[in-house]
Amino acid sequence: MAARTKSAKDRPSYRCTECGWQTAKWLGRCPECQAWGTVEEYGAPAVRTTAAGRVSTAAVPIAQIDGRQATARSTGVDELDRVLGGGLVPGAVVLLAGEPGVGKSTLLLDVAAKAASDEHRTLYVTGEESASQVRLRADRINALSDHLYLAAETDLSAVLGHLDAVKPSLLIMDSVQTVASPEIDGAPGGMAQVREVAGALIRASKERGMSTLLVGHVTKDGAIAGPRLLEHLVDVVLSFEGDRHARLRLVRGVKNRYGATDEVGCFELHDEGITGLADPSGLFLTRRDVAVPGTCLTVTLEGRRPLVAEVQALTVDSQIPSPRRTTSGLETSRVSMMLAVLEQRGRISALGKRDIYSATVGGVKLTEPAADLAIALALASAASDTPLPKNLVAIGEVGLAGEVRRVTGVQRRLAEAHRLGFTHALVPSDPGKVPAGMKVTEVADMGDALRVLPRSRRAKAPEGAEG
Repeated sequence: MAARTKSAKDRPSYRCTECGWQTAKWLGRCPECQAWGTVEEYGAPAVRTTAAGRVSTAAVPIAQIDGRQATARSTGVDELDRVLGGGLVPGAVVLLAGEPGVGKSTLLLDVAAKAASDEHRTLYVTGEESASQVRLRADRINALSDHLYLAAETDLSAVLGHLDAVKPSLLIMDSVQTVASPEIDGAPGGMAQVREVAGALIRASKERGMSTLLVGHVTKDGAIAGPRLLEHLVDVVLSFEGDRHARLRLVRGVKNRYGATDEVGCFELHDEGITGLADPSGLFLTRRDVAVPGTCLTVTLEGRRPLVAEVQALTVDSQIPSPRRTTSGLETSRVSMMLAVLEQRGRISALGKRDIYSATVGGVKLTEPAADLAIALALASAASDTPLPKNLVAIGEVGLAGEVRRVTGVQRRLAEAHRLGFTHALVPSDPGKVPAGMKVTEVADMGDALRVLPRSRRAKAPEGAEG
């Protein structure tokens, strides 16, 4: 009996390296966290104790620690410095993730050239392209520097060897999924390989006081590829967003140990490279001399940055039993909700029988509820073929009862609209301090908001629509 118990105790079992779930047999997919290829064999746990050892550095009061060693150094790109919280901290590891073709390599090559100097060398390691291909991109965007070193490697040991030879202050790895360690089984990009490569680069960064920028791939759902442990290990996680058919690119902070996570950097991608946009609102507006029906302006907050954006709507008679509902840059659910509110609370019944198209200008995506009022007014303006007054912005969340609710940052939004020359605003009640010279109208519900449409034109609404 004792021998049988010992045999069962020493029998190997299997454990998921992601969530720790255990089983007696191997499985290709963990039933607990649904991860593939994470169930590995391990032996019976042995009882071990760790004795106290010698400390490497004595503990000291926190007030006596020199914080100047962690002072951020500018990357040379103001918009990226904004998101990072001032620049790159020595020893910090930053993970930049985004879809293919969004411009990650272009941005980081520009950063590599601008951050290189006599005192600070930069090492750019590419695992996806050859050195000559990167040189061609550097010529196109004018990212050449005598202190920028380039290497094409996919072996982790070779990358560590380049660090010993170049001794850079900044390392850029493009990308972490293409580098593999010969000591770890598995293909490059696998969970075990990504964990080992990231861990080795993080240790090297902390020991050398070297800033590191890692490029990460994303899955088809938009999540960062690889083990979730990678996001926990790095100091900063940045998301590079943008529609490949638009010029605008956004760098959004997801995690930042050295600054705020509500900052957004705006960039414009063009043939000569990528440039930061200190004032990007002009990309999202269409300046006209004559007001056009179906357009309304709003002020959205991207992080802490206010941006003036334009919402456009178009309604036409439907030729099919089920009218079309097409959106671009707007959430379909929010547009559908505004249509229901307008029909029930605004008494505009013609919308249900017409094809409706709604979009934003410049490729910006409006997801916050503060754009509800602008969406509703654009739809009402398109349905009645009545233009809204010029220089008008609408800010507010619309509820299902038709009420207009307060939103955050109204004063910042109004200040940005006033700076760009807008003179009239529709806002919820109690907006706070209003910029001098700007007319602000408080609206309590959709009925109050629809009164901005001229009375003489509201009578010309399509049959079935009521003002």
